[in-house]
Amino acid sequence: MFTTSSFASKPCIGRLQVPESMFATARAQVIAAPKIPIAFPGSTKQCISDIDLGVHEVVRRQSWPNNLSTKAGNSRKPRYDPMFIGDAYDKCRTICAEYAKTFYLGTLLMTKERQKAIWAIYVWCRRTDELVDGPNADYMSSAVLERWEERLEDIFEGRPYDMLDAALSDTVFNFPLDIKPFRDMIEGMRMDTTKSRYKSFQELYLYCYYVAGTVGLMSVPVMGIAPESSVSAHTIYNAALYLGIGNQLTNILRDVGEDASRGRVYLPQDELAQFGLSDKDVFSRKVTDAWRDFMKEQIIRARFFFNLAEEGASQLDKDSRWPVWSSLILYRKILDAIEENDYDNLTKRAYVGRTKKLLTLPLAYSRASPRPGLSLG
Repeated sequence: MFTTSSFASKPCIGRLQVPESMFATARAQVIAAPKIPIAFPGSTKQCISDIDLGVHEVVRRQSWPNNLSTKAGNSRKPRYDPMFIGDAYDKCRTICAEYAKTFYLGTLLMTKERQKAIWAIYVWCRRTDELVDGPNADYMSSAVLERWEERLEDIFEGRPYDMLDAALSDTVFNFPLDIKPFRDMIEGMRMDTTKSRYKSFQELYLYCYYVAGTVGLMSVPVMGIAPESSVSAHTIYNAALYLGIGNQLTNILRDVGEDASRGRVYLPQDELAQFGLSDKDVFSRKVTDAWRDFMKEQIIRARFFFNLAEEGASQLDKDSRWPVWSSLILYRKILDAIEENDYDNLTKRAYVGRTKKLLTLPLAYSRASPRPGLSLG
């Protein structure tokens, strides 16, 4: 359940242009949650203090001096024919444009090199997700994931298997990417094949980190931190992680009915019980007052993570902020849509239409404009 952006069903290929008038109308270790316990709104629980995900090490290894100085002397850096690698990145661009339209539009303000790298990362994440949720998911096995992890290691060693792998391999040697978040995403796929219930939010948080928070850690080195940023790199990485967590929680809330049809319940079992609910209520697909009250608390939590993510969204390089703010605003609108459906995510799927998606772009652009270091409300 990869969450960089919403997936779409129809292609949207090429360098799309947003009308100027729209802008006139417009913020191999276990891995790093905050060390300070966080009490979520609407709950007295402290949910993540005992989860140590190790972001400090990822931040250190993904710093330019530490990472690229090592790669600079690496004789295994792949040497590709310019036409071949250009075609590889074009293929990644096409896939991103087809399946993540709003996110893709947001990447068009980035520098060419950053665009290509983000598209390559997106495609690898999507392919990883499709191992479990794609058309060939029935053939999924531990051996498939082991082979995929071996391919990942080959990518980082400059030995890609195919054209799309080559795009990521080239990216790995152009930007200070560490392999750990990629391995952790594969671990999330393993979790998806063996686990269909989560007894507490702590368990669910770890799953969300694996399948979505990792995307934030992968993206920061490519998007870049603004030189004038006044906050620490670790704070910005945590904000990126929180955006992934918020996106994944939103996907879970949007897809409750769809997941139930596959026998999956991505909701904390202990919190369901607090509202007098259980799996039986999920599978009955009946929206009750207890269900509405439960969903209100879940939506509050997702919004809380989005609020935390804002701290880092405008600390990125100025050319990279737009797609991040687009994602923030779009996923908040999905939560709004669940509320507009009277919290019926059992028989309805909250949907943000194409027009609303496009209208998020000028708003995202305006939120991306403030200088780093300014407090955002």
